[in-house]
Amino acid sequence: MTDFAALRSAVDGLHADQVRFLAELVKVPSDNPPGDCGPHAARAAELLEDLGFTVERHPVPADLVAANGMISAVNLIVRKRFGDGPVVALNAHGDVVAPGDGWSHDPYGAEVVDGVMYGRGVAVSKSDFATYAFALKALEQAGAALRGTVELHLTYDEEAGGAIGPKWLLDSGLSRPDFAVSAGFSYQVVTHHNGCLHLEVTVAGRSAHAARPDTGHDALEAATRLLTALYAMRGRLAERRSAVTGIESPTLVVGLIEGGINTNVVPDRITFRLDRRMIPEENPAAVEAEIIAVLDEAARALPGITVTTRRIMLAEPFGPVEGADRLAAAFSTAAETAFGEPVPTVGIPLYTDARHYAAAGIPTVLYGAGPRSMLDANAHRADEKLVLEDLRKATAAVAAALAALLG
Repeated sequence: MTDFAALRSAVDGLHADQVRFLAELVKVPSDNPPGDCGPHAARAAELLEDLGFTVERHPVPADLVAANGMISAVNLIVRKRFGDGPVVALNAHGDVVAPGDGWSHDPYGAEVVDGVMYGRGVAVSKSDFATYAFALKALEQAGAALRGTVELHLTYDEEAGGAIGPKWLLDSGLSRPDFAVSAGFSYQVVTHHNGCLHLEVTVAGRSAHAARPDTGHDALEAATRLLTALYAMRGRLAERRSAVTGIESPTLVVGLIEGGINTNVVPDRITFRLDRRMIPEENPAAVEAEIIAVLDEAARALPGITVTTRRIMLAEPFGPVEGADRLAAAFSTAAETAFGEPVPTVGIPLYTDARHYAAAGIPTVLYGAGPRSMLDANAHRADEKLVLEDLRKATAAVAAALAALLG
């Protein structure tokens, strides 16, 4: 096994280059939607090649990209074989949510103030492009005598569900790792996360002149009845508690609504989309059936109204696969050494690409550079940020965990 001090020294010597590497990634927009992520992959590949890595570029077929609601996606793989032994894949995503309003720093500027870098994606999860690449570089420089292979899986559709990123890499046979690590947080090793169901609900009625609303069937009035029923159900979800530390209860949010024809017309169609987060103990099929049953019951009392649902996305909850305990222990121990404090194993109320590796039977955890929580990083909010000292220490932790697993 390689000595931690040697790895930490290698990481320290690479840190300035690592910060510049991350800044270059932040400066290239990769908002999803719209999902035109090919240019970012091209820049990331150039930067990785400048570090001396061989980079495989795997363009996703155009029809799959379009079906995923995106414009372009190229997945990148770096493989470093140290010797015979298991393969550990490190996966981070380069697509990000749009910046939105309220920024006090340029979201694509990668500005550093008092040791903190600001920019969209700097924490979620372009940071872990840098964490994983420079952990691997540190292992090379420290002359680690390892038995196995480290792969970097750098993908571009986490914000759209991961179907043409990690899942596509696995399904197409481009990689079949023995262990996987997904982008995460510095101060915790994540072993569980929530699932997520996105449903589109269409409420159809009949239009009429606003002077004679009695001759139509008001889809918006009907939609308010349905929303009232959904919000009543949401109140009951708080009674369901997860046994996983870090995860509390299921949630439901109606995040998008549209419809109507004009101010003076009874609306004939209203569409809304809901987000239902599932705790690990829940069954996705039962969750979807429960929502549809609530909608059907509310719609029965609405003459002239029809209600249809369409599943937009289903992300299954993530939990341990046999062998994940060894992986979690290696990362927890390495992170405690790097940060000088206990680093627990927990669950998080998000959904991530880690579930695709677990669904394929691959022991998986989440660990990477980041704060104590997504709120600390302003993830998906204005002024997203990363403490660069956390990046340095997390990189040493990843390198040490890999050395422990493959040493």
